[in-house]
Amino acid sequence: MKFAHFIATDHQPSSTDAPQRVRLAVISDTGAMFLDEILEDAPRDLQELIERGPSELDRVRSFVSAQAAHGISGEPLDGLVHASAVLRPPTVLAVGLNYSAHSQELNLKTDNAPTIFCLWANSLTGHEATTTWPAAISEQVDYEAELGVVIGRAARDVEAADALDYVFGYTVVNDITARNIQYSEAQWSRCKSFDGFTPTGPVVVTADEIPDPQQLHISTVLDGVTLQDSSTSHMVRSVATLIEHLSGSATLLPGTLISTGSPGGAGYSRDPQVFLTDGATVTVSVEGVGALTTHCRVTA
Repeated sequence: MKFAHFIATDHQPSSTDAPQRVRLAVISDTGAMFLDEILEDAPRDLQELIERGPSELDRVRSFVSAQAAHGISGEPLDGLVHASAVLRPPTVLAVGLNYSAHSQELNLKTDNAPTIFCLWANSLTGHEATTTWPAAISEQVDYEAELGVVIGRAARDVEAADALDYVFGYTVVNDITARNIQYSEAQWSRCKSFDGFTPTGPVVVTADEIPDPQQLHISTVLDGVTLQDSSTSHMVRSVATLIEHLSGSATLLPGTLISTGSPGGAGYSRDPQVFLTDGATVTVSVEGVGALTTHCRVTA
């Protein structure tokens, strides 16, 4: 199954600070089936669905199948506005230098243990959103295509052989990065956590649809030019290995998002360098999961 969040069409905030109202939908080839239209006591978002446990996913599957059997396909996707595919995660854990080509091009060492940092919740945004930042803070903003992993149940001291059993699903992440800040500070959270610097989506695909997360094509296209073109098979540490490592020191709570690192082809390492500029459009894709598009706006 594929889940997505959409901004409610009746949402008209009185100010830019007002919270958006989102609706959770199941996505099919024909449209979006909103759960609040077919389910009593529908989960308000994917986080609540995950927290209710596997029985809730089974209930959703049953109701969606029944609707489809009656010829109900949902609303057309055209005109719907995506919110972040992941909302209210307990934490967002990012993995740095998890593809050797990327660590080499940035002249950063792939250590014996993975490089882990957190991304701030304000950075989450949706498919086709516009991400804005001031040129005065950074004119070296880079793209990073990544596979996102959503944890489905509490994971503590999990062995790699069992780790994928704890995965609810997968999404696409663009780990947008201000390189000038990354290279001027000892930690990486701020350089990657500007507002809108962590687009996710357009959907979360349940784990049963991705038999092997280590065999997925991953790419980035910037203004029509392919700049990253690789496979998750080139990860230094697999999804299962990352879950084993992270769960060894702390419980991974349901809904936790793990962004698993980016392959080679970053703009910073190119000659000449390539950065996200005002008016640019960047699409990062992961095979079997989706294509996530972000529009860029740089202010004076």
